[in-house]
Amino acid sequence: MRRVLLLGLAGLVACSAAAQVAQPPPAPKAAASAVTASSAPADAGIDAVEATDGASEDGADGAIPDAATASADAGAAGPSSCPEGMKLVEGDYCTEVEQKCLRSWFDKSNRKTVCEEFEPHTTCIGERVKKRFCIDTYSWPNVKGERPEVMNYFYQAEVKCAAVGKRMCTESEWTMACEGPEMKPYPYGYARDPTKCNGDRPWDGPHMHLVAKRDAHELGRLWQGVRSGSQPDCISDYGVADLPGNTDEVVASEHFGSDWKSKYDSVHTGGPWYKGVRNQCRPKIYTHDEGFYYYFLSFRCCAEPDSKPTDPRTPKQIKANWPFSRVEHLARFSVEQMREKLELKRQGKCTCREHDVLCKTMCGTLLGPNAVDADLHAPRP
Repeated sequence: MRRVLLLGLAGLVACSAAAQVAQPPPAPKAAASAVTASSAPADAGIDAVEATDGASEDGADGAIPDAATASADAGAAGPSSCPEGMKLVEGDYCTEVEQKCLRSWFDKSNRKTVCEEFEPHTTCIGERVKKRFCIDTYSWPNVKGERPEVMNYFYQAEVKCAAVGKRMCTESEWTMACEGPEMKPYPYGYARDPTKCNGDRPWDGPHMHLVAKRDAHELGRLWQGVRSGSQPDCISDYGVADLPGNTDEVVASEHFGSDWKSKYDSVHTGGPWYKGVRNQCRPKIYTHDEGFYYYFLSFRCCAEPDSKPTDPRTPKQIKANWPFSRVEHLARFSVEQMREKLELKRQGKCTCREHDVLCKTMCGTLLGPNAVDADLHAPRP
């Protein structure tokens, strides 16, 4: 089963994310179709697929949420100029780096060379770009001691960030927060250690039809993650936790060309808990569309520092002049509806009917009670 899946993993999941269409698509179904491959370059590792959603209506009028007001929900700005629960990242981001691998091995099932140790120096061979932004310390819901929330597709993650006055992080922001000022391949240094950032877990053969239906028991069976903040050595020099390893994370694209990297707004970064995958700061996957969701895919939010307003749209959406109502339509819930769910969750009242998948997605309760957190120090295969 694993080999069949992996042949399609590194390829593009050609779901239904076409660019713009004249009419809105029908509401996405709770579960959807199959895994498909494409000729896009392999970049992935163990990334399987299930997706439901296409593009939406062609630019209907709609207001962008007042992110400046909503940011109060995330806490007042502190000495770091960021809301509570966020870290300030400031410095020069390098667009292209040179890192020399000293020791590596090849994962046959995933067809990927994994570097175990890099030379302890990174050279910037690209442009240096000044950046200053705030990023969540942990994956959503950004609460120490809770599990990273998985199974949100891109637009749902985007609306959730907007509901707390934030936005999706961009790929360069995530990378910079992970690498630190030294541009290290791992947040903790130059030698790979899967016990610091949860990795090298055995493949467990997901039943794709159950993942597609968001089956709670199957999602619980597949869980090999750890709780946010439980990895004291998986912290970058900027103080951001759990970036590579554990769960993969989705971020917003900054590619605007006509190449394969520019096709989708959705970019995956970090790498999940499995053996033979990226689990570094810089490598990315550009071949999954905005409708992709999966049992190891999470996200975290970013925001502007110094109490500046945060536009919840992605760079691509801003350039295309999207109203945020279009994102809400694609997510199948609005910012206001998400805020209501967050308040219910705060009160311990975010409950859903057994088969109400959308409600469980909003409440973050899709994972079955059979889920068991991984032991970071257990022997790896």
